[in-house]
Amino acid sequence: MSQHKKYHKTYHQKSRHPWLKSLVALVVILGGMWLGVGQQSNSFTAFISQISSSLFHSNKSVATDQLAKLDYHSGDPSYVFVNHNKAKLDPNTWKTNKVIYSNLDNFHRTSTGNLAYLESCNVVSDQNRVRQFVEPTAWHQKFMDGQPIINRGHLIAYSISGGISSSGKYNPTDTSGDQNNPKNLFTQTSFSNQQVQTIFESKVRESLRRGNKVIFFAKPIFRGNELMARGIHLEAISTNKSLNFNVYLFNVQPNIQFDYSTGRSHIDRNMKVPEP
Repeated sequence: MSQHKKYHKTYHQKSRHPWLKSLVALVVILGGMWLGVGQQSNSFTAFISQISSSLFHSNKSVATDQLAKLDYHSGDPSYVFVNHNKAKLDPNTWKTNKVIYSNLDNFHRTSTGNLAYLESCNVVSDQNRVRQFVEPTAWHQKFMDGQPIINRGHLIAYSISGGISSSGKYNPTDTSGDQNNPKNLFTQTSFSNQQVQTIFESKVRESLRRGNKVIFFAKPIFRGNELMARGIHLEAISTNKSLNFNVYLFNVQPNIQFDYSTGRSHIDRNMKVPEP
């Protein structure tokens, strides 16, 4: 049996554990107790969100060297934990505010990944964003229901790269984030970019806004010589370790099937991707 079939089978077996109903019932009881003693409902919402994240993703963790082998199956979660959601980055290596942009590989892909050493001054708004024109490998745009199915996905998000030049150095007079940098873009589905990756970019932004220094690593994962990434690996840790995650996001789109060797696509109404 292939590695990805074992992985897929194991996940669905685990998702049918009999204790699931009991755990859900326990959450409901705890919720009643929480609200009964006068706690704020928004705090309870955060509490439930944390439990849900652990419940539906913690039973699915993979090793870094297995990421390119993973196949996505309709209905599976849109991301999985890597190394049990613990970053392998060393917070003690944060020395200077910068981004290390890796060179493109022989196929002009951003397959090596980029490493960012960030602080609060790197958080910027969309005020100075300009139109993107770079076309990464596998760029074949289509529209479904009037909406694009792919984006120019940033490895290091615009919103957390303020003042960082294309060389990776910080310039305090530059109020813009990274834009139109071929070393920082890949062909990413709209769903993966806007519905999933933004979750983790928001975690980084919030940590930076609290004054933390953060190390953030992003690497599109390609299989062999394919031109479209199968997913993107994201890791982040703050120097005080209050932020710490390690995830792999599948580069998939609801109702669309991709040929990852070229990036071309076709409609498949049976392709289901649950919202995270």
